[in-house]
Amino acid sequence: MASGSDRNPIIIGGLPSQVPDFDPEETQEWLDSLDAAVDERGRQRARYLMLRLIERAREKRVAVPEMRSTDYVNTIPTGAEPFFPGNEEIERKILNATRWNAAVMVSRAQRPGIGVGGHIATFASSASLYDVGFNHFFRGKDEGDGGDQVFFQGHASPGIYARAFLLDRLSEDNLDAFRQEKSKAPHGLSSYPHPRLMPDFWEFPTVSMGLGPIGAIYQARMNRYMHARGIADTSKSHVWAFLGDGEMDEPESLGQLTIAAREGLDNLTFVVNCNLQRLDGPVRGNGKVIQELESVFRGAGWNVIKLIWDRTWDPLLAQDRDGILVNRMNTTPDGQFQTYATESGAYIRDHFFGDDQRLRAMVEGMTDDQILHLGRGGHDHRKIYAAFKAAVEHTGQPTVILAKTVKGWTLGPNFEGRNATHQMKKLTVDDLKGFRDRLHLPISDKELESGAPPYYHPGRDSEEIQYMHDRRLGLGGYVPTRVVRAKPLALPDDKTYVTVKKGSGQQSIATTMAFVRLLKDLMRDKELGRRFVLIAPDEYRTFGMDSFFPSAKIYNPLGQQYESVDRELLLAYKESPTGQMLHDGISEAGCTASLIAAGSAYATHGEPLIPVYVFYSMFGFQRTGDQFWQMSDQLARGFVLGATAGRTTLTGEGLQHADGHSQLLASTNPGCVAYDPAFGFEIAHIVQDGLRRMYGPDSEDVFYYLTVYNEPIQHPAEPENVDVDGILKGVHRFSEGTSGSIPAQIMASGVAVPWAVEAQKILAEEWNVKADVWSATSWNELRREAVACEEYNLLHPEEEQRVPYVTRKLTGAQGPFVAVSDWMRAVPDQIARWVPGTYQSLGADGFGFADTRGAARRFFHIDAQSIVVGVLTELAREGKVDRSVLKQAIDRYQLLDVAAADPGAAGGDA
Repeated sequence: MASGSDRNPIIIGGLPSQVPDFDPEETQEWLDSLDAAVDERGRQRARYLMLRLIERAREKRVAVPEMRSTDYVNTIPTGAEPFFPGNEEIERKILNATRWNAAVMVSRAQRPGIGVGGHIATFASSASLYDVGFNHFFRGKDEGDGGDQVFFQGHASPGIYARAFLLDRLSEDNLDAFRQEKSKAPHGLSSYPHPRLMPDFWEFPTVSMGLGPIGAIYQARMNRYMHARGIADTSKSHVWAFLGDGEMDEPESLGQLTIAAREGLDNLTFVVNCNLQRLDGPVRGNGKVIQELESVFRGAGWNVIKLIWDRTWDPLLAQDRDGILVNRMNTTPDGQFQTYATESGAYIRDHFFGDDQRLRAMVEGMTDDQILHLGRGGHDHRKIYAAFKAAVEHTGQPTVILAKTVKGWTLGPNFEGRNATHQMKKLTVDDLKGFRDRLHLPISDKELESGAPPYYHPGRDSEEIQYMHDRRLGLGGYVPTRVVRAKPLALPDDKTYVTVKKGSGQQSIATTMAFVRLLKDLMRDKELGRRFVLIAPDEYRTFGMDSFFPSAKIYNPLGQQYESVDRELLLAYKESPTGQMLHDGISEAGCTASLIAAGSAYATHGEPLIPVYVFYSMFGFQRTGDQFWQMSDQLARGFVLGATAGRTTLTGEGLQHADGHSQLLASTNPGCVAYDPAFGFEIAHIVQDGLRRMYGPDSEDVFYYLTVYNEPIQHPAEPENVDVDGILKGVHRFSEGTSGSIPAQIMASGVAVPWAVEAQKILAEEWNVKADVWSATSWNELRREAVACEEYNLLHPEEEQRVPYVTRKLTGAQGPFVAVSDWMRAVPDQIARWVPGTYQSLGADGFGFADTRGAARRFFHIDAQSIVVGVLTELAREGKVDRSVLKQAIDRYQLLDVAAADPGAAGGDA
């Protein structure tokens, strides 16, 4: 073991440990100097000197531990604030008009007979933050690039609409149609940022709290990825995420901070609106959320800018030679600050300044009204500008701005800082009058007393409106705006799909591997290949995708600065600054965020990307279902692969890995086109059609979800005269019965199709039953089309009634129909009402468990022998076979004995 002097320095808790002192005398001199500063000038002076030394050490690139938190004051001192380039008086008038219209819009939406509500207080607290961004920072898209990407806080949407109204982007009819999207169409405005509902306005859906932060991180990373790979010049794009302090409790808000720091995403700024309130009360009543968040972000490697006090505090802080004021700020809990926000100036004088003579002396010359208006930094345009400018100019790290505000600011004493303010939606006449007076707006009492309060517009030719237009012109256009500039992609011809359509011959492969083989061929296409973005949560090898490592490589902006342990192997792990594969670690949430950013690049940057996200099936829709809704809402496109699908296919893993329901979850998402293919040729047609629908001339805002399995099977070659239409619409006849005299139909999907084929053979040879086998490639799409038919028929009773595809397809097939899959019965049961005959389903309902595939399938009664008994049962119910055969079949196949089942194929990772 090395001696102490040979060891590397170790920093523990910010202090040196086991590091030899090579010059004790010099060390003692430094310690004596500190002691003298404490003795002669006091602890506060000594603390100041220490902090300045740390600051200088960083300037000299001397590595010193980061402090977890700093004093409860602004990070940027007054003397370091830059010149404010705007006209603050005009900007104040603009903001006052915006504040008024936002509140009035929500109040009018709460009128009797409508009552759809809205949120006022969030925008009231963050209005200045947005206004400085709109006037000085947010880049539009008029220069032909993607501009800046701004993730607006969902509950602040009324303020964004109100500003758009002043700019003539929205009309009074639009404002009056807030939250009335259908009844007031085409003027309706969505409640929150919803690109699917307002595809020319909003870019990023954010109101499902916590998804905005993680989405912004991976959007910033996607910008760098696209730039590094030469797909789009994103060097000017900056990502802004406006968030709430209560929102930061969501795991997605903070869970992926380190990737932003690790990759040096200085193109990213979080602005956390710290109004100290959640939806129903204080965020940290007994604590200090800004200090807590500062520690979290600093620990994660972010640059932290605190914006706490406005300019009215500057003279007081300049007097604070003893640090007594800063100490009071440091030790006052958030809950008490909220009380100060609702009390009088006299109360603040007595309770904040009053118990220390030095503090009281600071405010002796101030009136109670002046003390009352000692404000928070998040409402001060000059200090906000300083923070934003410092953020965009900082290099090497992402930045978070922790801006202290008052929830409900300017709305009056009934709203400001109140615990219930988030739920308050309507202002009384007295509230409106006070609000008008505070904003200095030329609106008469009569206008407020006679009906709904009016909107305010200073006039198209006013200096305020001209100022707004000029600022947006200088910044490249209006924000938010969603523009789709991408052109359709030149898609590969049928030759690309030939290999997979040939089948696997004598080789047994899983459907996952069939997809990977197809993906390899697609990535060879000169135009299309570079647009694929491969995404996996630390499972590329599990899914047989390690073969992409040498050629596509794993994206890492720093490259590979080490020798890989498997460097001698053909499929060595390789990282590259221009890598095509995103390896987001063990984080399905991070992977899905990458998927969304890549899948919406066609709109964000005008360059289509084709994300292919492959994950453990169980951990897809179940774990990140909210993000898949976000994906659909953001109109993102791409392929999602639920690999190792099925409740009985992933042997040995057990309950938490056994997916028997993600197809059902996928069916709830209107933007998701879900398939459960059985063979390679089906996958080929589905993928080809998916590329056409998502990236062809008439592109659709959908994404494709394919469940694929890890069980090796022999894939047949594509049949002659294959029913491509049936494959794409959800069902085609795969194997027609050739012997037996009693007709029946078996419908199966995915890995269950081979069991159905085996059951077909047994039924013919042992029970004289002639069964056809149908491959149900998509139970979900069959149901979706059938529901659309019924909707049409409901509203068009005098027109020719539409017949669902599944009904038309199965008409003439003599039943009964027995459906089987490796999913719970609710998945195939989706189509039950439209099947033209007796219908029964078999499924893997219940919890999964670890065992052989055969034992698991026998337990759930979905194996070939169980299918046989299922078909015989339905035939007996129809009187086509004697019921006595049922007991014979159960005994013959030992259906009650799990151990009697053939264990089935072993292994099969991919």
